[in-house]
Amino acid sequence: MSRRTIMAAAPSSLGTQFREELTCSICLELFTRPKMLPCQHTFCQDCLQDLASRKVPLRCPNCRQQVRLQLQGVAGLPDNIMAANMCERLQNQATLSGETRKQPQSGNRCSFHPSEKLKLYCKPCQVPLCVDCVEEGHDGHPNISLAKATQQRRSTVQALISEGRNILESYFSFIRGLRETEKTLNEQKQQTDNAITEAYKALLAKVEQNHSENLEKIQTERDRVLSDVNELSAACDRAEQELQLGWVEILSQQTALTEVVGKYRGKAAPTPVQTQPAVFQPTDIPVPVLGHVTVQSLPSAPTPAVPAPIPAAPATRGRGHHHGNQRQRENHSQTVTFGGEGSETGQFDRPYGVTVSDEGEIFVADTRNQRIQVFTLQGTFVRQFPTVVAGGQRMDPSDVAMDGEGNLWVVGEAESADFAVQYNKQGRVLRKFDLQESEWYRGVAVDTRRNHILIIQTTGHWVNLHGEVLVFRPFGTLVRTVGQQQGMKHPQYITVDGEGNILVSDLRNNCVHVYNENRQFLFQFGGEGSGEGQLKHPRGICTDRAGNIIVADYGNRRVEMFDKTGKFLKHITTDMKEPWAVAMAPQGQLLDVWLDISMNNVRLPALSIPEPDFHGYLSKLGYVHKVWRRRYCVLKDGCLYYYTDYNSKRAIGVAHFHGYRVEPMTTTGKSHAFSLTPPSPDIRTFYFSADNESEKLKWMEHLEDSLGRWIKVD
Repeated sequence: MSRRTIMAAAPSSLGTQFREELTCSICLELFTRPKMLPCQHTFCQDCLQDLASRKVPLRCPNCRQQVRLQLQGVAGLPDNIMAANMCERLQNQATLSGETRKQPQSGNRCSFHPSEKLKLYCKPCQVPLCVDCVEEGHDGHPNISLAKATQQRRSTVQALISEGRNILESYFSFIRGLRETEKTLNEQKQQTDNAITEAYKALLAKVEQNHSENLEKIQTERDRVLSDVNELSAACDRAEQELQLGWVEILSQQTALTEVVGKYRGKAAPTPVQTQPAVFQPTDIPVPVLGHVTVQSLPSAPTPAVPAPIPAAPATRGRGHHHGNQRQRENHSQTVTFGGEGSETGQFDRPYGVTVSDEGEIFVADTRNQRIQVFTLQGTFVRQFPTVVAGGQRMDPSDVAMDGEGNLWVVGEAESADFAVQYNKQGRVLRKFDLQESEWYRGVAVDTRRNHILIIQTTGHWVNLHGEVLVFRPFGTLVRTVGQQQGMKHPQYITVDGEGNILVSDLRNNCVHVYNENRQFLFQFGGEGSGEGQLKHPRGICTDRAGNIIVADYGNRRVEMFDKTGKFLKHITTDMKEPWAVAMAPQGQLLDVWLDISMNNVRLPALSIPEPDFHGYLSKLGYVHKVWRRRYCVLKDGCLYYYTDYNSKRAIGVAHFHGYRVEPMTTTGKSHAFSLTPPSPDIRTFYFSADNESEKLKWMEHLEDSLGRWIKVD
């Protein structure tokens, strides 16, 4: 290497060293508002604030020295002005095409030793390592550099990617064909509905005509008989009155009465009226007027060929295990539950927004973790990307929506301003524009017909809020505002139905506002209360293919369905913890983001979890150090909460075993052992040991029963 090359590389290396020194060891990003602890260690103010809210007393994450906070809290700690100035200079020098892209990412650091970089690759274990990992668990194992291992596998991985893309394209083509078939079926059904309706109207008109003719016959006969009744009755009444007056009057009436009675004595009695009522007989006999509904038998369609299994490259074993399953309830509804509170992969901290792509990928706005996480419809984690605005600056995403091109629009709040940002599905920024600053969370939707971006805007304080909908073009040009005249107070979420109508949930007014495709107000429905059709602090909103409206009724802890006119139809689900955002998947599955109730159970004492499926002591094999530790375990709805002992006030952790298999073990070197095996080899396997064989069988039986109440979503 020439001297000039070495000298040219020196500034970049020095910049990298500076960046490492100016990186917060909590968030692994450049310092933001750096604060210095008494021990001289420096961290971001927000990171310390979050740490202080969760751990009391506060201790330095590096040296564990206890920190006594003053009345002002973390904000009262001294600023590290030198670190702040250097961070600012580094950020000003960085660009999207330069050093910002080259800065070390958290993915290059060891998950077990965050301060160390992954530099080596263990060939027997097939995992990337840092120096500390080699000393702790891989001493004596042959290894090579991580760069060399990556280069060796690059061609194999690229070939697999190409093959996978080809397979995906065949699937996408099949899905597009299904969409066209679905459209044709809907049109044919509408034609059939119209034909049946016309035939029904003709048949009903004939029935009405027949009924009118029968009533006319009855009325004619009634009038004729009543005339005879009146004549005979009058004659009898007069004769009866004369009889009471004396003999003379009787003699004068006898002749008249004899004539009238004689007239009717020989007259035939009235005969029943002959009518012909119309009768509808729902039999298999063809009805010429109405016709039949027929379903043509189709030839058996060939089953699409299943792609051959793709040889999997050796993968690093993950530490998380989040995947979706559905619990089988009496009404056969199915619920996918995944996530949990936290910042690890697949966990959430304030999941405020959700949308679904045509390919069935779920995109969740993980607000406090400043990222978008992507899952399959079965709840399996796929990928994630940070909600970067520009220059490394991140924002807290409050909602996410899909546009007509399959890209994402995300709205949120950064430290400097509020933004609307368009990302592709892999997280690359396509465009962005600034929004008026607001202290309230806002929703976003896309009118794919006009390619307009609809964003909620709320201003004012809690006692005097004002809300409206801002309509933008993709490059940030404001087209118009909607909802100023309807007194919106705190609009939260927004959606656009298949006809272009806009629906907005209003948290403070406890209602939903509806506007037509021309942005003209149509009606509102809801109203505060807990009865059918009433709402209490509504949040998420979406529509299904039939135009029915689904609302996350946050205050009443339920999800409601209304028809397109706002008429209440049914409760989709009740007794939820905090229903927040809803979205409709391509095949009509309803997705609902809420705070996972299992994370609430983690905070409960061991003996306070309601109605556990089973509980008792188990020994659990550690994932990192491979040491058996005795824990008090509580099984509830497919989740296992483990505690130090039964008197513990809070669980050490929780494992979600939905989709796992319970299997006996004989090769662990531990008596009375069994395992919980995941549905995918990329997910961790758990090993447990009971005190005796009887306890082992009980645990396995209750685990199978608890997991058996859940079914996998296909």
